[in-house]
Formats: sequence, C-alpha cells, structure tokens
Amino acid sequence: MEDIKSKSVELEVEGNTVEEAVKKAAELLHVPKERIAVKILSEEQKGLFGMPGAKPAKIRAGIKPPHLDKKKP
Repeated sequence: MEDIKSKSVELEVEGNTVEEAVKKAAELLHVPKERIAVKILSEEQKGLFGMPGAKPAKIRAGIKPPHLDKKKP
C-alpha cells in the first residue's frame, strides 16, 4: 500500500469556516494543518441575522512539498 503523503493529492473540502475546512482537509490527508496548501474557492456566507451556515466555505487543499514546508533560519 502506498503512502498518501508521497502522492500529489488535492481535495475539495467544505466547512462552516475556512479554518474548519482546513482542519477537515488535514484530518483527511493525515498531516498537520501546517502542511496543508490551501486555495480558497469560496468564503462562508452568514445566514439570516448573521447565523452561520447559509453557505459553507469551500477550499481546495493539498499537501505542501517537503522543500516548501521547511522554515528558513
């Protein structure tokens, strides 16, 4: 069985907020959220009277390549 971390995988994930969508993507890809590369497809929209959930946030997420993941000294 091949390791999912070694493949280039992208997912489209929805959440009540962008942060929630990123957290879900990290769980699905089995990596810390700091390793997730994110493209925001749509931000969440509030419902009537500012209630959350009228329209969820949607992101495209993948795993950052290791050479982009390291912090510079």
